[in-house]
Amino acid sequence: MLRVFVDGKAVDVARGATLLDAVRAADAALADAVAAGTRAISDSRGLVVPPGGLVSAGTVLRVVSARARRADDAAGGNPATA
Repeated sequence: MLRVFVDGKAVDVARGATLLDAVRAADAALADAVAAGTRAISDSRGLVVPPGGLVSAGTVLRVVSARARRADDAAGGNPATA
């Protein structure tokens, strides 16, 4: 098991879990919002990351407005979402 942090909440997920899996472990409703595209996941630096990315031990995530993702995409500033 890997310990990760979602919006300040510590959760344990299995190796191979995705970022969306980690959000789901912390809050299923937030994970549903990410899957629906109304929310997005950002890393500890505030950069929006793809929900299918893999977690590693100690990963720090925040669930943010999907507007942040759209702004990054429009600016071409976040290659992680390409």
